[in-house]
Amino acid sequence: MLQVLCNESLALTEKGEEQRSTYIVHVAKSEMPETFKHHSAWYESSLRSVSPSAAILYIYDTAIHGFSTRLTPEEARSLQSLKGILAVLLERRYELHTTRSPEFLGIDKIVDLLPESKLNGEVIIGFLDTGVWPESKSFDDTGFGPIPGGWKGQCETGTNFTTSNCNKKLIGARYFLKGYEAAMGPINETLECKSPRDDDGHGTHTSTTAAGSAVKDASLFGYASGTARGMLIHARIAAYKVCWLGGCFNSDVLAAMDKAIDDKVDVLSLSLGGESTDYYQDSLAIGAFAAMEKGILISCSAGNSGPMPSSLANVAPWITTVGAGTLDRDFPAYVSLGNGKNYSGVSLYRGSALPDSPLPVVYAGNVSDDPDGGNLCLVDTLTPDKVAGKIVLCDRGQNARVEKGFVVKKAGGLGMVLANSEDNGEELVADAHPLPATAVGEKAGDAIKTYIWSDKNPTVKIIFEGTKLGIQPSPVVAAFSSRGPNDITPEILKPDLIAPGVNILAGWSKSAAPTGLAFDDRRVDFNIISGTSMSCPHVSGLAALIKAAHSDWSPAMIRSALMTTAYTTYKNGDRLIDSGTGKPSTPFDHGAGHVDPVAALNPGLVYDLAVDDYLAFLCASNYTDEQIKIVARRNFQCDATKQYSLNNLNYPSFAVVFVLGGGTNVVKHTRTLMNVGAAGTYNVSVTSSDVSSVKISVEPQVLSFKENEKKSYTVTFTALGSPPKSRNAFGRLAWSDGKSNVASPISITWFSEAS
Repeated sequence: MLQVLCNESLALTEKGEEQRSTYIVHVAKSEMPETFKHHSAWYESSLRSVSPSAAILYIYDTAIHGFSTRLTPEEARSLQSLKGILAVLLERRYELHTTRSPEFLGIDKIVDLLPESKLNGEVIIGFLDTGVWPESKSFDDTGFGPIPGGWKGQCETGTNFTTSNCNKKLIGARYFLKGYEAAMGPINETLECKSPRDDDGHGTHTSTTAAGSAVKDASLFGYASGTARGMLIHARIAAYKVCWLGGCFNSDVLAAMDKAIDDKVDVLSLSLGGESTDYYQDSLAIGAFAAMEKGILISCSAGNSGPMPSSLANVAPWITTVGAGTLDRDFPAYVSLGNGKNYSGVSLYRGSALPDSPLPVVYAGNVSDDPDGGNLCLVDTLTPDKVAGKIVLCDRGQNARVEKGFVVKKAGGLGMVLANSEDNGEELVADAHPLPATAVGEKAGDAIKTYIWSDKNPTVKIIFEGTKLGIQPSPVVAAFSSRGPNDITPEILKPDLIAPGVNILAGWSKSAAPTGLAFDDRRVDFNIISGTSMSCPHVSGLAALIKAAHSDWSPAMIRSALMTTAYTTYKNGDRLIDSGTGKPSTPFDHGAGHVDPVAALNPGLVYDLAVDDYLAFLCASNYTDEQIKIVARRNFQCDATKQYSLNNLNYPSFAVVFVLGGGTNVVKHTRTLMNVGAAGTYNVSVTSSDVSSVKISVEPQVLSFKENEKKSYTVTFTALGSPPKSRNAFGRLAWSDGKSNVASPISITWFSEAS
């Protein structure tokens, strides 16, 4: 799991000079003076007027209108003051948010539901990531027809990458590094390839999760063995390498989005992000708006900062924001103590076995001379004389989980038990440890520590049990999956939904170890990793699947189908569990619920959105004309005679906000449904977690549809007396004709007037 970070990128030009940084310059293209024949000449002239030495890194024509360059803060302010310059924004750095899932999702059933003509490889998914390892069998193009005629992408050459590395499956591969090198210096070509080649593994994993060809007998060291395949094996793949060892810089991300839109991808998948900010300051959101206008669905990871509330990334309403859940597969490795007690854990270790007899066990904090980090098994903190021949219990945190195993091994330890902290709770993530090791939850870790401290001669055995299927309950919301509410627009519920993101098997790069650590010399064809980076491409692939079945559907219709058919309960009727708390999850955790692709193919009704709807949303957000121009890349003025409302964006969910001590106690939301199935009559039902605090009514309660007909309805939320103690309530609204169940989550939040 790779955490999401957002940092300003700063680098000195030369010793003694004022510090320069990369800036994204947003330009009102329509305001180009008549003296210039082309906007690029205008950009160059504007830049030279404030900095004779600055050079343009990229010119953007589609994702945004403008360019990127390196400037001092004073030069940036001067450029901002010029006519036609809308905004000069400091570059941000994004980082990556980082089999069984096709069967778990029922993908095998879909193949039988769709005719071969719908699976003809016309859908193209673009991935902005770390590139691709083209030799992976997951990119095999056997059986693929000609590349779609409208495709404009390229297979760029570079270090260890030629045009022959692409084929009819992998139809495009580009790389973008000008922004990275401007901020961080030249790429170290002994560690990374200046080409689309994936030196990390993450990009190969995400692209093959979404659209990898079927590969039999795939596994990681024998774990999760079976046929590895993507959500839509017939989809074409286009890779845009934007992430390097030092991160993913948004000048490069924007350049890649610019190309991907022009190349004619159908779906864009981005398993990366940064801290949420206003949409007119968020380059990724602005680029996504341009993609949405071209009919491209944008699927993004929600982030790995859970279970902390309001920790989401990528929350713009034109982006599909994906959280993570578990599969019904696990890799148990039990801890058996000398006192006869056993504790469950997980591991992907494969190697020399431990002795059959129990081994002495020690707590890392007791065998280290480091008072601050000894318990965490940081590098060179363990005392070899106290560790040799023993199992070491290490606390999770600060350094990589698998690195702790290398630390124990270097000190002479024979094995490791990795104990979760309070932050991780009972969520277990399996790793390919370098020595016999297992990860246990916080409660088990505390119990094992108590045993170590209380027994004169504590011993332990680690028992590995391979791959187990049918684990229940499943799915559960991953503790690391970022949570709502949405800090930027509380009236838009995020995440949108969850998909498998824990212990996912997919293709990998032969340049990278399964642990991602430089001193791990193991190499694999497939790897098992976790993160919303893994859940995002599941939805990207499923969106491509729906696009293949319904080529005329808009991105909003596809997202609606995925959201309104998602489920929030297990087959026994119990609500989905949040592994971060052990309690039932809420829409702030799972959004609309866990994706159900079989149901999403035929949702019955959908909520559609057009570009004008999103422009009205920006007006309702009280954006100025200039701010809207940055996002929409056009002149647009909100109608002063019109009353805009965030509550009327035709979104497939409801986020209701009451303001205590001054706001109204009645909130109305209006929605419009479109029938995409047979003619029928739908009845509404509403459930709520707190009927004493809020009344929910729907008008009308019955909607009758002809084919392709649209009908509107209004939901009225009335606050009753005092809010609940948590100041949050949740519910669900569903329309059903007896066959299709079109459901929407409801969140209700009471804010104080000051907030």
